[in-house]
Amino acid sequence: MGRAFEFRKERKFKRWAKMAVQFTRIGKDIVMAVKDAGANPETNSRLRTAMQNAKAVNMPKDRVEAAIKRASDKSLANYEELVYEGYAAHGVAVLIETATDNTNRTVANIRSYFNKTNGTLGKTGSLDFVFNRKSIFRFVPAEDLDLEELEFELIDAGLEELYVESDEEGNDIAVAQGAFENFGSLQKALEEKGIELKSSKLERIALSHHAVSEEQAVDVLKLIDKLEEDDDVQAVYHNMAE
Repeated sequence: MGRAFEFRKERKFKRWAKMAVQFTRIGKDIVMAVKDAGANPETNSRLRTAMQNAKAVNMPKDRVEAAIKRASDKSLANYEELVYEGYAAHGVAVLIETATDNTNRTVANIRSYFNKTNGTLGKTGSLDFVFNRKSIFRFVPAEDLDLEELEFELIDAGLEELYVESDEEGNDIAVAQGAFENFGSLQKALEEKGIELKSSKLERIALSHHAVSEEQAVDVLKLIDKLEEDDDVQAVYHNMAE
């Protein structure tokens, strides 16, 4: 079936093996949240969000508790959150969010990934016209939930769009999207309506997409894989057309 098919198949198996990486990333989110506003999720919305995301990926409760405890250790270095931007092979825009305790290591690694895959690391802000940061909330819609009515009720909280997508198992997942600055108000409105959130994130949404061939997509995915495997990387976004 060709090199592209085999590469995508291999990549799918790799994705299944990345659960430990997800735990590490969410653990960092928890540490940063606790250091920022304390260990009480009732008064720390960022920690509450991180704990929701931990639950969504079945992160063990003891690992969540360990991350909270670790954050209370004053000797633990603070993580610095940095964004890197560039272009993969064939002109695909790539944006990387990182959380690191060693910026020199992180930028050196990311630059090497771009260089080894014929990409180019750019300057911060160079992709502002490609990506828009949005508040994204996902939840499993109850059978008796009227999504049209919910959409109307959430407008005052900053909702821009409410739609349904399928997860990897083919299950329906409702997605509430709002502006970056409305994350807190939208999260609060959803929680007040008793909706159990599957995940709550600030995501980069591509404003336009760049079409490539299947063979070219393989080259781009090699860079994305290298980035996603790095412990300092929290999220990778691109504008390659699916």
